[in-house]
Amino acid sequence: MRITSLQPGEIFVFGSNANGHHGAGAAAQAQRDFGAVWGEGHGLHGESYAIDTMSGLDVMGREIDTFVEFAETRPDLTFLVTEIGCGIAGYTPADVAPLFPRVPLNVRLPESFVRELDPRR
Repeated sequence: MRITSLQPGEIFVFGSNANGHHGAGAAAQAQRDFGAVWGEGHGLHGESYAIDTMSGLDVMGREIDTFVEFAETRPDLTFLVTEIGCGIAGYTPADVAPLFPRVPLNVRLPESFVRELDPRR
């Protein structure tokens, strides 16, 4: 599902590089449509949340852990996670989904990640 607009309280979660150069894909959309800031490759900006997906799976895993901890502190927001890492970064949902071993109720994972985490779906 491609996210083209947000409801109040929704946050677009996208893959970035560490330098926050949002030149293509979901990162460019985040900057264009949802308040991502050029030069900011981590965290909440406007109606978007950047996760570094270009510095390796270990870094991405730590970034996801930080994101999940942040989402837990913001139950007033709903976080719509795109297929982070599955575009320019070159990973597959099978690579990235296990980096989300738990998510709070206010985090919505893409269907491809949900299928990897629960093949019965």
